[in-house]
Amino acid sequence: MQVEGRVQGVGFRYYTQARAREAGVFGFVKNMPDGSVYIEAEGEEEAMERFSVWCRQGPAWAKVTRFNLNPQPPCGYTCFEIR
Repeated sequence: MQVEGRVQGVGFRYYTQARAREAGVFGFVKNMPDGSVYIEAEGEEEAMERFSVWCRQGPAWAKVTRFNLNPQPPCGYTCFEIR
């Protein structure tokens, strides 16, 4: 997933990690040099749907202007981390 807008400096990675853990989603989130946030995530279909819906909005201080979902085969992540 690639999330663009006001997504850096607003706690996006921290809240993404918390939401992923609540949903039972595994992977990572990291800031990109272009100001976007990149997320690799995997989990059960229902958990991924809830997580994706949240990522389209982000925390209260964020303003997501673009969300790009690019499905990939699972990588076997066992936790969700901030990189």
